Amino acid sequence: MMNHFPAWKNVALAVSLMLAVVYALPNIYGEDPSVQVSPLRGAVVNTLLLTDIKETLKNADIPLKASEQSEHLLLRFNNTEQQLKAADILRDKLAKNYVVALNLAPATPEWLRAFNASPMYLGLDLRGGVHFLLEVDMQAAEKQAIDRYATDIRQYLREEKLRYLNVAAEDGKVLIKFRKQAIHDAALEQLSRQFRSWEFKTDPTTPAKPTIIAAMSQDERKDVRKYALQQNIITLKNRVNELGVAEPVIQQQGDNRIVVELPGVQDTARAKEILGATATLEYHMVDVEHSVSDAIAGRVPLGSKLYNNREGGQILLKKQVIVTGSEIVDASSGIESDSGSAMVSVSLDGPGGKKMSKTTRENIGQPMAVVFIENRTDTKLVDGKPVRVKSVVEEVINVATIRGHFSNRFQTTGLDNTAEARDLALLLRAGALAAPIDIVEERTVGPSLGQDNIDRGFNSVLIGFVLVLIFMAVYYKTFGLFADIALATNLIFIVAILSLLQATLTLPGIAGIVLTVGMAVDANVLIFERIKEELKNGNSPQASIHAGYEKAFSTIADANVTTLIAAIILFGFGTGPIKGFAITLSIGILTSMFTAIVGTRALVNASFGNRQLTTLKI
Repeated sequence: MMNHFPAWKNVALAVSLMLAVVYALPNIYGEDPSVQVSPLRGAVVNTLLLTDIKETLKNADIPLKASEQSEHLLLRFNNTEQQLKAADILRDKLAKNYVVALNLAPATPEWLRAFNASPMYLGLDLRGGVHFLLEVDMQAAEKQAIDRYATDIRQYLREEKLRYLNVAAEDGKVLIKFRKQAIHDAALEQLSRQFRSWEFKTDPTTPAKPTIIAAMSQDERKDVRKYALQQNIITLKNRVNELGVAEPVIQQQGDNRIVVELPGVQDTARAKEILGATATLEYHMVDVEHSVSDAIAGRVPLGSKLYNNREGGQILLKKQVIVTGSEIVDASSGIESDSGSAMVSVSLDGPGGKKMSKTTRENIGQPMAVVFIENRTDTKLVDGKPVRVKSVVEEVINVATIRGHFSNRFQTTGLDNTAEARDLALLLRAGALAAPIDIVEERTVGPSLGQDNIDRGFNSVLIGFVLVLIFMAVYYKTFGLFADIALATNLIFIVAILSLLQATLTLPGIAGIVLTVGMAVDANVLIFERIKEELKNGNSPQASIHAGYEKAFSTIADANVTTLIAAIILFGFGTGPIKGFAITLSIGILTSMFTAIVGTRALVNASFGNRQLTTLKI
């Protein structure tokens, strides 16, 4: 029969609809106000901590809805009031060893979680969260670049055996002093040839000590600024993604600013910690030629520096850095097989591997130290006002004798526990900021405003949906009802696919869904009008149904493909909100074609395919 689907096709349609319902369902359960307790360095999350927290909340008469224990504790509450009260109490109790942050956790039932079904993410304008405008310190970026070049110039002169008095970075330039004019002249020629992006000239004011002034060219200065901005964006993306903030928006604004939006984050202090958290490693040779006690007494030898170690003592290291965290391309935490202690396995890039190879080959039998460097930003009350205080913590976490030659891959031990090793590996993978950042604008979108946007968006979808339903049912009778069922199914498929992709729904995304609701019935209108034409031409109802679906397909495909191309272009060239609109529009186009053509055809076949028809209500 011409209007009949084989059994397998009907089964496939039924299964796809069931799966769509399962993966769309988590979105109706909402979210629980929650408190997340995460360990700081050295702290652990275990059953004892959870028991202690439950006892504390019980004594404070705060009911706990549920709790989940993994790498951190997630405490669920019945309402926002209980959440805020619990967070204040736990911050006072756990401030030294844990970070207590507000959160919103999906209230998806266990049976849906078993299918790995999760709600779609909501954007900043719907869920609430924090918005930051960060400014990159370009002067610091240039200073870091100048310091790197000073080190490179010093190393190059040594390799070329050009003896110099001093190489120092001063006032945005590098000054290179010599004893003899002949060496000065040779160095000037070779440096100009070796470092083409820099400008070298003789300082006429120092004839007694011939001096070369090295300065960055304007093109090099622009490249340094551009690199600092792009590298900071990449680092922030990696860091926020790895620390678990869902679907952040991190993008450039102007020549030196970065916009960061973190949906769902209510605790701005915690958000600042995420953005500003930095941890890196430096590898130094231990200074075994001079006395540590003399250095502690104030007689620190030139080229060396005192560092604290984790045992409370001090150690003297060479200032020259072998490799830094910026040369680390990968890092993973684990357990050392021999001692059972926590360690981080490190992989270096090409230049870093060469430097490590050269150092270890020349210093077998000598001790090398690993310095852990952490930049912290704490908020303190000064005269009743919160003030951000920056500090740098440097400590030696490991000293080991170089027993053999190695280069790109090696292990770093001396960490307190596996949690610290995991956090350090995470931040090393994310990378270090290429230049410091300052928060110049901070804005919080509250959950209540987000909920208002959700309500308005839902109402717009609902009103458009109902109006289309009424029109189709009145105008096309039974076939209009089939189109209405397909339209409802289409919305379920859109929500299910957005949830499966863990895409972020924003207000522009809702606009895309509203547009899809209006466009989704276009295909059915074309089909139904074609069926009416076939009936007017004297064809039988069954033949008219078959011809209507077959002949309208090419027109439907052409119309939807052109719209899909426009949506893809919007996604490729648009910014965050435009991308959100393009995603929902693209998904809506594909699902509407499926439901309008295949879905309604299945309903029509089931209703009319096995019947002898003389008339057709359409």
